[in-house]
Amino acid sequence: MRTFRRGYAAIAGLATLAIVVAACGGSASTSSGSSSSVSAGDQGLNPGSGTPQKGGTLNMLGVGDVDYMDYNISYYSIGYLGLRPWLRGLYAYPAIVGKTTTTVPDLATAAPTISSNGLTYTVTIRTGAMWDTSPPRQITAADALLGLKRSCNPAHPFGGIPDFENLIVGLQDFCNNFAKIAPTAAAIKNYIGNTPIPGVTASGQTITYKLVHPASYFTPMLGLEAFNPAPAESLNYIPGSAAGQQHTIADGPYTVQSYTPTHSIVYVRNPAWHASTDPIRKAYVDKIVVTETGTQETNQQQLQTNTAAASMEFDADPPISAVPGLIAQMNTGGKNFNLGPEYSTNPYLVFNTVSPNNNSALAKVAVRQALSYGINRAHLIQGAGGPQVSPPLTHVLPPGINGSQDVPAGYNPYPYEPGKATAMLAKAGYGPPHGLTLKMLYRPSNSIDSNMFQTLQNDLSAIGVKLTGVGVPAADFYTKYLEAPSVAHAGTWDIALGGWSPDWYGDAALSFFNPLFSGPPSYPPSGSNFGFYNDPATSAVIQKGAVTASASAAAPIWAEADQKVMADAAIYPITDPQLPLYHASYVHNAVYVPQIAQFDPTNIWLSTP
Repeated sequence: MRTFRRGYAAIAGLATLAIVVAACGGSASTSSGSSSSVSAGDQGLNPGSGTPQKGGTLNMLGVGDVDYMDYNISYYSIGYLGLRPWLRGLYAYPAIVGKTTTTVPDLATAAPTISSNGLTYTVTIRTGAMWDTSPPRQITAADALLGLKRSCNPAHPFGGIPDFENLIVGLQDFCNNFAKIAPTAAAIKNYIGNTPIPGVTASGQTITYKLVHPASYFTPMLGLEAFNPAPAESLNYIPGSAAGQQHTIADGPYTVQSYTPTHSIVYVRNPAWHASTDPIRKAYVDKIVVTETGTQETNQQQLQTNTAAASMEFDADPPISAVPGLIAQMNTGGKNFNLGPEYSTNPYLVFNTVSPNNNSALAKVAVRQALSYGINRAHLIQGAGGPQVSPPLTHVLPPGINGSQDVPAGYNPYPYEPGKATAMLAKAGYGPPHGLTLKMLYRPSNSIDSNMFQTLQNDLSAIGVKLTGVGVPAADFYTKYLEAPSVAHAGTWDIALGGWSPDWYGDAALSFFNPLFSGPPSYPPSGSNFGFYNDPATSAVIQKGAVTASASAAAPIWAEADQKVMADAAIYPITDPQLPLYHASYVHNAVYVPQIAQFDPTNIWLSTP
């Protein structure tokens, strides 16, 4: 899934301030309140201690917004965070130390029942799990089928569809034909209502999925937002539309009282939710308020005062100057700070292979390779907090993902060699006096983006490449630029910084390769192959890995896919970062869940002032 490397800024004075954090609780408004294996490196968790208390308002501070407030189409770590309070999936990742990357039942009663040939998965939905309708209505298997159908709608399809589109019997044809339908609410409703997916059947509380081939990763895949149940009322609106996002119906412990895009989200208790039906969310607090209009620096200053108005972060991290002191504090028993694994390539540099600029220079493998030799990864990492926070990543799969360990040790296909880069560009016809002029898409509000843009400007100028900036708002970066094919084809940008986390964990290489590198099926908006990379040989290796029955047998295949993508220089990986997060002292049970890139707000409890 897309992830957003939240920017760090070196602000004088904050490093000192960060070390002097209040040791005891601040103020918090209170009121009465009504399987897959664990990935390597599950660590950095701050569960806190004490007896949980119900009540109070959890105030989360951010600088940006979710991608979609929708049942089935969010494909962004912060989008998942925004859904966690009000929307439930069939399976989820619990806020339990040591199990935060283990898929467990949420709306499902248990793990799927799998046929002896590995081709049929059956899931039963819990009785008593309700939609917040009037009156409340039981969630059914038909709702789960509706959610899957909605995920490949023609207006705003789910970005991870390449993960499973050709895995479920008949789904690819269903989605291909759906893409031809007019993106209107009426047309979408008609198509969904009259078009079956041959491999998915629903009856009462039971939904059954038939697969084209066995897939050891299908159980965690069922935790994707595309498989979330959706209420029938969702068909009254275009998925992801402004109107639809203002008319959500909740099945989680909270409901969306108000959502003002790029400004705020307010969640209040959902009276239709029953704790006995939800093994994932304790819902200790009465209310969650997200404010998205702050800055990284002011948010951190507020958090460290322990005021009721500033409990924890939403999508903004501590300033980078504060991080060394906070790490030292954590290592000596501090409970306010966490440094957690992401299992991601974040950020990475994507090359727009369909850009017409410079006579389509980036369509040429040799040019992309030359640029890769001309980039100094160490310089970029320094602008992202240094190697302790941002360990270098030289290839596609980060540590902890099956197949990464099978890439040769020390594998670095593009060490920094500016002389070699200059010679390769000249041989490709882009040497002096003409050179290259490239446009970089980035988010000026994100200081890591800004730092890396400036670093790339400097490094690339040394090999005769001029880099100009295309700065856009964070809220528009994906939805209006990277996800819009016409923008890439028009040459609005040549290179851009993206971020990618696995859709599930452990045996999850498919969730990197299928959405990012599998040719036309992975092109946006259905996929996230923003640079339109297309190599049939690479796609064939990806498909070979996808149909391999065991994770151990698939590992060397994924390693081969990794090496082929890097040989073609489709992207330039930079780092597999550790995510720094901070919360006020009165916030307890702050367990970091990698999928939502945050402490789980639905399991936080607040101490009294």
